[in-house]
Amino acid sequence: MRYASQTTVSSDRSRAEIEALLQRYGADQFCYGWTNGSAVIGFRMCSRCVRFTLPMPDKTDERFTRTPGGRRTRSGSDALRAWEQEGRQRWRALKIVILAKLEAVEAGISTFEREFLSAILLPDGQTVGQWMAPALETVYKTGRILDLPELPA
Repeated sequence: MRYASQTTVSSDRSRAEIEALLQRYGADQFCYGWTNGSAVIGFRMCSRCVRFTLPMPDKTDERFTRTPGGRRTRSGSDALRAWEQEGRQRWRALKIVILAKLEAVEAGISTFEREFLSAILLPDGQTVGQWMAPALETVYKTGRILDLPELPA
């Protein structure tokens, strides 16, 4: 069973809880936005800008438009409720991930950089994870450690 799969907490409330959580742990900036298919939160903490992109489910996915057994088509309102439930679950999951990372840092179990490294923004707007992913793929394919790609000026 997935975490918070039956939550009734709205996506808006989860986002607000994430914002309050970040403030409580020392973030001095917060932003939120969305594009077609994903939501984005960003914040600044420990002199680093961090971005989490939360992929949102596709409303036309059969998980929402068809009954769990897949035999029947759901009504429009039932499909919308199932889709909204998935969105609520994802926001709750993001909140617990961020909370766990912040608490690990606060307790001295980890460091901010270790917990948030892949989501830290670089000067060109991509995250460290996006920048390193191609090199990591090559390392695993070849077994050789490569020089990291140059950052754009």
